[in-house]
Amino acid sequence: MWEYTDKLKEHFFNPRNVGEIEDADGVGEVGSLACGDALRLTFKLDKKGRIEDAKFKTFGCASAIATSSVLTELIKGKTVEQAAKITNRDIADYLGGLPEQKMHCSVMGREALEAAIENFKSGRTKKHALEGNVVCTCFGVTDKEIERVIRENDLTTVDHVTHYCKAGGGCGGCKGQIEKIIAQVQGDRIKQAAAPTQRRPAKLTNIQKIQLIQQTINEQIRPPLRADGGNIELIDVEGDKVTVAFRGTCAQCRLAEFTMKDVVEAKLREFVSEDLYVEEQKEPSDRPADQKE
Repeated sequence: MWEYTDKLKEHFFNPRNVGEIEDADGVGEVGSLACGDALRLTFKLDKKGRIEDAKFKTFGCASAIATSSVLTELIKGKTVEQAAKITNRDIADYLGGLPEQKMHCSVMGREALEAAIENFKSGRTKKHALEGNVVCTCFGVTDKEIERVIRENDLTTVDHVTHYCKAGGGCGGCKGQIEKIIAQVQGDRIKQAAAPTQRRPAKLTNIQKIQLIQQTINEQIRPPLRADGGNIELIDVEGDKVTVAFRGTCAQCRLAEFTMKDVVEAKLREFVSEDLYVEEQKEPSDRPADQKE
């Protein structure tokens, strides 16, 4: 059984703004009955361009009702531009959190709001427009939608993605592709976090090279790894070969090989020498058969 906050239960048992505005300025529709969740959001602006009223109709679970109710409360009194900045995390946080398996309800609310704002601005379709290529055919989720929920909510597993947008929750045939999207988005995030602060010198002595390698690891590589509970240690430098060891969560991370080549090696080549290459020192998986305690 799901653990719901008191605020979520309050919005489920006493939902606000249920219904539909007939002469609405913006109308947004997302989901479908075939997928199990559907939401229709309507809003009306006052003379000053602020959202004076907002109503919803939804077909879904307690979380779908509660998040839709909260969404209407959050956008009231705001301009369209202010309302557009509301994220699915804002909706979930307002409720004091959602069960992870129900986070897709907050995403549905955000998508309905985007569709309603687009309808207001352009007068075009009230349905949420799909962007990108469909990855999950069971629920009609595209690569762009998956990338967005990963980036906005810092998701790292396929199960997390399924909880947030249902992708991968049907036949499971798209899980491999979802893993690739996760690796790409998280890899980009790590590289962006390591912003350059130095430039590669023209010539280096051996001592200078080792010192600069250590400096680059300390300033460019280690901080983003530590942010995710990992770490890296410089083991040795032999000529152009740099040996490192991953620590913490990085030691068992499935993105370790990507991190080593596309982050560690790339940064060392950028700031130290284009000739450097990196190898990982792995801990032995077991002891020799003849070694006793």
